[in-house]
Amino acid sequence: MKLLRKKLDKIKPHFQKGGRFEKLHSTFEAFETFLFVPDTVTARGAHIRDSIDLKRTMIIVVVAMIPPLLFGMWNTGYQHFLAFGIEAGFWETFLYGFFRILPIIIVSYVSGLTVEFIFAEIRGHEVNEGFLVTGMLIPIIIPIAVPLWMVSVATVFAVIIGKEAFGGTGMNILNPALTARAFLFFAYPIYLSGDDAYVDGLMNGEGVIDGFSGATPLANAAQGNIDAIPSSLEMFIGTIPGSISETSVVAILIGAGILWITGVGSMRIMASVTAGGLVMGLLLNIFAVNPLMEIPAWEHLIMGGFAFGAVYMATDPVTASQTSTGKYIYGFLIGFLAILIRVLNPAFPEGMMLAILFMNVFAPLIDHNIIQANIRRRIKRAGASEVSNK
Repeated sequence: MKLLRKKLDKIKPHFQKGGRFEKLHSTFEAFETFLFVPDTVTARGAHIRDSIDLKRTMIIVVVAMIPPLLFGMWNTGYQHFLAFGIEAGFWETFLYGFFRILPIIIVSYVSGLTVEFIFAEIRGHEVNEGFLVTGMLIPIIIPIAVPLWMVSVATVFAVIIGKEAFGGTGMNILNPALTARAFLFFAYPIYLSGDDAYVDGLMNGEGVIDGFSGATPLANAAQGNIDAIPSSLEMFIGTIPGSISETSVVAILIGAGILWITGVGSMRIMASVTAGGLVMGLLLNIFAVNPLMEIPAWEHLIMGGFAFGAVYMATDPVTASQTSTGKYIYGFLIGFLAILIRVLNPAFPEGMMLAILFMNVFAPLIDHNIIQANIRRRIKRAGASEVSNK
């Protein structure tokens, strides 16, 4: 590492003001701070010294996504071989999914970081580490059949419209990864809602064994095929068709544990999203007028992207509510609306995406009302105190 540090120190002057490559200063700084801890310090003003900076926070989230990502790689291979009636061992299954998903991740990072670097150079700002998470989230929340060029277009759209248009990392009001998914959902719906999109190879359809269906549990439920919904155990483990890393609740819970122990993910939001989903599910069970409304409330929590959204999407520290009370309200409404949308509007069986994006917009309003309520309460308390003193 000392040799690398010396090499960087030698070429660093060329990227600073007055150097030959000063226009690439932000790009050089991004690579330097990725390899080494920055040596910059706060020169003035109030500040807090902490070992947890934005880079470490983002890395922890990426680490927390590894369990569902690894399972998604295995499940991609498993669903493919199952569809075509091919017997395969564990490593053959995993490696098939690994080499199928790896290009999607590479395209996501290359496309998104290119836009990030360009905007950083134009604005003369640092390249923020926020895309470390977004670049991983985008590939794993989409079906395996989405073409690479669509992944690239959606990623560029998410970075430009979902983040940079608002000022960059920390300023966006919508979750960038869900912005990319929403773009694909409305621009290319067959790749986000078609039954053949969730199992690799079904788009061609040749050689598929008789009776195999690539429909997800939510797709079966929306079509009224309640009997075709996999067992609760299968949905909990994740051996079902679905978006790359959204199927295994077990793997997602491991990631949730990592976020909880490190304090990076908000347990208030995770718990309240779960509570909101259960309440809505129970209400639908009471007034059930069709088979979809009769699905047990708790079963909704392990179907589709509910668990993944509650752990990795709703807890986004930028787009979620910031106040403690606001997090409970924000999370509860996400869970409540997600089940409401998926059950009452079969055209949008995956209501989690729309619910989170909708509440992203209302998060500032929730925080504003919470803060104003606290201010009024303190003013009232202060007024009562003055009267008693008199």
